Amino acid sequence: MTQITEAKILILATNGFEQSELERPLHDLKDKGATVHVATPDGNDIKGWDQDDWGDTVGADLALDAVNVADYDAIVLPGGQINPDILRVNDDAVKLIKDFATHGKTIAAICHAPWLLIEADLIKGRKATSYSSIATDLKNAGAHWEDSEVVVDNGIVTSRSPEDLEAFVAKIVEEIEEGDHARAAA
Repeated sequence: MTQITEAKILILATNGFEQSELERPLHDLKDKGATVHVATPDGNDIKGWDQDDWGDTVGADLALDAVNVADYDAIVLPGGQINPDILRVNDDAVKLIKDFATHGKTIAAICHAPWLLIEADLIKGRKATSYSSIATDLKNAGAHWEDSEVVVDNGIVTSRSPEDLEAFVAKIVEEIEEGDHARAAA
């Protein structure tokens, strides 16, 4: 079991991430003592979406192809409409998420980011939540969708929206501290 103060967490995102859904986990997890890195498809800094317009830029620590899953305890997938929609058609991003699942790592997705769990074939038969507008997408992919602030199924954490960030981050910490989660390969 890994204490949060010894944990390494990866946030995977691209342009158009929901500002609070990347920045809050980034800062809160760092404040709790975790090492947190931001990976982007090309290793370049990314610009957020803040409610109804472009937001702030967040610096990238590494490119997607430089990520070694074994170095991390968890992956966090921020939402927004743009970010996960771009990433779900990126084969390398989807493969990385599958690799985190195969290695039993904690996977956390908020808002529209559960689209990435659908693409990685990780949602069928699992309890999950998401932003309400993609509930049908999750149900059609075989998820047992529920309208809750945070849902966990075998180390896969999902949340609905920025209003749920406190519970989302708390559950990420809890799942990391439980250790790796044995699950069927994706």
